[in-house]
Amino acid sequence: MSSARYATFALAPAVRPGGIAPDGAARAHRTFLDFVVDGRPLLFRFADLDAVSPLATDVPPELLSTSARALLLDADTPPAAGRHVIYGSPDGDGRPARGAVSAVIERDGDDVVWRDFVRQTGDCADPTRLDADGHKDVGPYRFRATEYRAALEGLLTTAEPAATATPARGRRVLLFGARPAVLQELASALGSVGIATGVVSDTKDLTDQELRGYGVVTFGRAVPEAFRRQVLDDLARAGAVDVASFEGFAPVTPVLVAQTVDALDPTPPERRRLTALSTAGADATVEIASAVRVQLVAHRLDPLHRKHTKVLFDGVLEAGTHRIPLGTEAEQGETFLVARTTGGELVVPVLP
Repeated sequence: MSSARYATFALAPAVRPGGIAPDGAARAHRTFLDFVVDGRPLLFRFADLDAVSPLATDVPPELLSTSARALLLDADTPPAAGRHVIYGSPDGDGRPARGAVSAVIERDGDDVVWRDFVRQTGDCADPTRLDADGHKDVGPYRFRATEYRAALEGLLTTAEPAATATPARGRRVLLFGARPAVLQELASALGSVGIATGVVSDTKDLTDQELRGYGVVTFGRAVPEAFRRQVLDDLARAGAVDVASFEGFAPVTPVLVAQTVDALDPTPPERRRLTALSTAGADATVEIASAVRVQLVAHRLDPLHRKHTKVLFDGVLEAGTHRIPLGTEAEQGETFLVARTTGGELVVPVLP
């Protein structure tokens, strides 16, 4: 091959957060290891791709090991034409799916080369899709075999890849509120996106071990401040560290789910693509670190407490600060905005 320039190769923990879509459908929460090429997550090069790498960390360790072995070109049965799925559907069964990305992975002397990145249409590669989507600059990449193998060989074990994927805080949430029906609906919605919950009247009947299993506490707006302090004190005494807590904005399930997803997100600020969301006057302001598809959804409670949902924006935004008109969504009742990308969610109340 002609290219002699080397790219660096590493792995980094990544999250495809769960959530509730505007139509009420649940979106699966997935954790995985992303490929970091020349210091930048490879997934960031695809602005409109909702996908995960084959190195899932929420599957049994032997499946993770099998995926790593395939990328090391050590699999017993290599894929046809050396083409490997680099990113696939987060809701699929691991098979190539429409919208997935694949590449040829091959040895070249002492090097490993990733080349010919294409979109997948079912089981077939579509060589025109990446060019049509503006991704001509993706690959080829030449990696030093020692660096490449060192990153992947640590996954060839039956143990969890603790040294590579730093565990996030517990994905269990304590829910407190004055309306049992709201709490049960929220618990069901969180369960559908992979977040376990505890709905209890207080913490006195929970053991220290149980308390240490929670990473977030959610309080309804009617929960007294003295009770909140007691719950947080009980968690501290039990040794629960780094526990996030927040007050739910409103009894609107998608809004509460988005707040919870954000509170549980372990992604460091420097690796987030959606970095800020705010409102002022008639506009929402969205700050983006790298090009990504953004969906902005307004959830409104009218004066009769009926719930309304409206998608205000759904498209790719380039890196930078963007203003998006709110229209008439904030004219009556309470309104809350949820901004969602493939790597995170933010939610804010609409301010007058």
